[in-house]
Amino acid sequence: MPTPISPIGSVMVVGGGIGGIQASLDLANAGYLVHLVEHKPAIGGVMSTLDKTFPTNDCSMCILSPKLVEVGRHKNIRIHTLCDLQAVDGQAGDFSVTVRYRPRYIDTEKCIACGKCAEKCPKKVPNAFNQGLDNRKAAYVLYPQAVPLKYAIDADHCIYFKNGKCRACEKFCPAGAVDFSQTEKTDTLHVGAVILAPGFHPYDPGHLDRYGFGRLKNVVTSMQFERILSASGPFEGHLVRPSDHKEPKKIAWLQCIGSRDVRPDSHPYCSSVCCMYAIKEAVIAKEHAGADLDTAIFFMDMRSHGKGFEQTYRRAESESGVRFIRARVHSIEPEIEDRLKIIYVTDSGLPQEEIFDLVVLSVGMEIDAPTRELALKLGLQLDADGFCAVSAFSPVKSSKEGIFVCGAFAGVKDIPQTVTEASAAAAGAASLLSASRGACIDGVKKAAEPLELEEKPRIGVFVCHCGTNIAGVVDVQAVREYARTLPDVVFSTTNLFSCSADTQQSIRQAILDHRLNRVVVAACTPRTHEPLFQETISEAGLNPYLFEFANIRDQNAWVHQNQPEEATRKAKDLVRMAVAKARLLEPIEPLAIPVNKNALVIGGGVAGMGAALGLADQGFETWLIERDTSLGGNAKLVSQTWNGQPVAPMLESMIRRVTEHPAVRVLSGASIQAIDGFVGNFTTTVQTPKGLHRIEHGAVIVATGAHPLRPSEYLYGSDPRVSIWHELDERFESDPAALASAKSIAYIQCVGSREPQRPACSRICCTATLQSAIRWKTAKPDLRVFVLYRDMRSFGQREALYQKGRELGIIFIRYDLDHKPVLETAPDEGLILSVRDPILDRTIRIPVDYLNLATAVIAPSDQETLAKMLKVPLSEDGFFLEAHVKLRPVDFATDGVFVCGLAHYPKSIDESITQGQAAAARAATLLVQNTIDIAPIVSVVDEEKCIGCGLCEASCSFGAIRLKKVIGKGFRAENLSALCKGCGVCAASCPQQAIDMKHFRKQQIEAAICAKASA
Repeated sequence: MPTPISPIGSVMVVGGGIGGIQASLDLANAGYLVHLVEHKPAIGGVMSTLDKTFPTNDCSMCILSPKLVEVGRHKNIRIHTLCDLQAVDGQAGDFSVTVRYRPRYIDTEKCIACGKCAEKCPKKVPNAFNQGLDNRKAAYVLYPQAVPLKYAIDADHCIYFKNGKCRACEKFCPAGAVDFSQTEKTDTLHVGAVILAPGFHPYDPGHLDRYGFGRLKNVVTSMQFERILSASGPFEGHLVRPSDHKEPKKIAWLQCIGSRDVRPDSHPYCSSVCCMYAIKEAVIAKEHAGADLDTAIFFMDMRSHGKGFEQTYRRAESESGVRFIRARVHSIEPEIEDRLKIIYVTDSGLPQEEIFDLVVLSVGMEIDAPTRELALKLGLQLDADGFCAVSAFSPVKSSKEGIFVCGAFAGVKDIPQTVTEASAAAAGAASLLSASRGACIDGVKKAAEPLELEEKPRIGVFVCHCGTNIAGVVDVQAVREYARTLPDVVFSTTNLFSCSADTQQSIRQAILDHRLNRVVVAACTPRTHEPLFQETISEAGLNPYLFEFANIRDQNAWVHQNQPEEATRKAKDLVRMAVAKARLLEPIEPLAIPVNKNALVIGGGVAGMGAALGLADQGFETWLIERDTSLGGNAKLVSQTWNGQPVAPMLESMIRRVTEHPAVRVLSGASIQAIDGFVGNFTTTVQTPKGLHRIEHGAVIVATGAHPLRPSEYLYGSDPRVSIWHELDERFESDPAALASAKSIAYIQCVGSREPQRPACSRICCTATLQSAIRWKTAKPDLRVFVLYRDMRSFGQREALYQKGRELGIIFIRYDLDHKPVLETAPDEGLILSVRDPILDRTIRIPVDYLNLATAVIAPSDQETLAKMLKVPLSEDGFFLEAHVKLRPVDFATDGVFVCGLAHYPKSIDESITQGQAAAARAATLLVQNTIDIAPIVSVVDEEKCIGCGLCEASCSFGAIRLKKVIGKGFRAENLSALCKGCGVCAASCPQQAIDMKHFRKQQIEAAICAKASA
């Protein structure tokens, strides 16, 4: 049905995990009202249950908490918990959504989260959040940092609902928040679009008798192991066995539990994330227990296919000492003292046994029955595995117009891909509703009334436990008491989690109650949390730069885990230094700059075109720069997507949409000469055959693509029978006689990748090879097809290709880096491949007519030039480096610049388009604003001291300082605040000490140093 002329400017997001959270924030920041619907009592999803994330090694909750708090206090987001989507009626742009609200039996307006209800509740029940490893009360809060931080009563276990007695929670609640009269109700909300992000359900291995889960106490799932490791888990982060709470000496991980298995009790697809989380858990377990802990991972193929994952895999093996055993485990049997015997078979075919103290089952993802029922209610198409069916060129659109999907509901995926899809879904909804942007929200958020401050510093110090991340090492109570003795400290306290919503409220209240005019938080890292605390004190009426962070976790507790006394002394030093600096802090007003509403996209492949359309459909004029003479990029070389959809017609349609779109201006055959400016105000000079173009724009999206390595090995370039990537397909398509005469063809994987000089996996090579091999084996069944591989990385639902290849009779032979295949030519036999077969344990010779090489995907050689223009970093393998691998996968640390597609890392067509749309969503949150505030931590020049030497100008990498002519004084340095990144290089290089840094003034730094020296 056609979209209404005036769509409703609000969106319903179903699912409060990281996908739903990201989609909600992107839409809310772009000017839409968002209704975030969550089945559980609080948002956070699976990510709230994890211990740490890899490869960044961040505490999962520590990076999630700021987003939780941001969602919880965002003026454009309405959170609906303990509720379910029942029906969606109407059409795209004008939906009536029926929501069922289940009773919490707690009045959320009155609840102060004191915990008295849980304390007095006599009923204990298994704690689902901790995966049943401990108990909670029938009155409970989901987890300590929950948003909303409101208690709930579990009616299924509550004594009152069972027999009409007890009600102790009601009696002891100091706020009178318990309300047993609440009943279920339904409501209808009117929205323009719906985004489904219901997440996934971990596979339950309880019915797999061979592994003993539920019968053997020390067989746990990977989800349970995450809670064992977590500081907020049942054992407070101590690595112990469930059976006797003793520390294990040997732990095994079994991969592919419930995945890559064609039996009825399992799933045929690969769950994609299990290999990496097993590696993460093994490494972190060693950090908890020490290097003597023996960790072993039993696997079939190690699928470390993401950005930075292969390097993490190799470090786990070489540096952490994790053992990797390629085998399929037959069963687990009990041994004495609750130990476990693993029986398995290796390549030799001989059975092996090994004894472990603890076994972790790496379970995969599945879509549960309620989610499938929801899809059926809404009339959505599902695929054979129960995931929402989507198109490769519309990867976040469901089969129903106006309903978008993201995360594991649309197929198994990890956190970065989920976050990317969430932003892409937000872009889709925003494009649909662009005519009504801003119609359903209030005006500009009102700033808090500034406090009337005393001139003398009044400092408050907040010391964080961070569960046991800090308190497990540092005596936080001693640090708190010490802080009270420091000059001008009038208030000091400790918090279990300083980043939680209730602590933010406590900080605001403490500022008012104690008339604080400086705040010091001793917790984790300012890299992720400083904006959160600055926003909090701003809401209380303090200037955000009257805040100082003391990092007593990353720079102390984590690096001195075995030295608690020394770590406590160091924490006191860090707090003393922070307080000394805080005494000299001064209010700094933000710098407001106007925003140019246009955008620039560099690269005309599918990612760049997806980004351009995502912006143009939202009403932003977009320039698309392509150095080739035509659009399409690498997709022009691909015949079909991984799931068999033809590429050519969809690519032609996409190109037509771009070239005919009134808001897209394409410059082909173009090269970028220069990029100047800063967030909201860029100027780019582009050379085309028609001359120079000077483009002014507010945001930049980089989608420059990549290309395959052209190797010097395996006779490539000297023998026409050796090809790379799609060249073999092109040959057989153009010369059918070549295929007809061929008796045997072979493919070699990982050519030029996963090697010391190029350690990364190129992610898409295995899939491309499987497609090609299946295509020609199907076309000519008597053709002998060989695939020589190291790990077959047909991740996710691509596993179906691997299974089909084996069924067709394609021969897969694994090799390792120490025994690479050897290619030679023989006068009578043509090409001869020699490879050591690990099953036969001997070298075999294979005559082939054609050899195709899956070579590494590498970044363009001129990538560094563009990176310097944009002042953005590259990874060690030459791809652009995102701001945060998990939570900001399409952003750069440089504001106003975004990345997508192969420029970021090798990825498939659907992933590239998704990332392009995600970049558009992220850029739109900037472009919708008329002005933006930029960080005012910039350099200031004292003209009286400056001698105009120009050393500062030469030292600045950002072009943020220059010499200007001053009448009567000659040349003097001038700071361009909008370009300044506050790095301080100019101040450090000035021979006259004429340059100082706001918030890091010389006297402030000296005060901190002297405070340390005076200890």
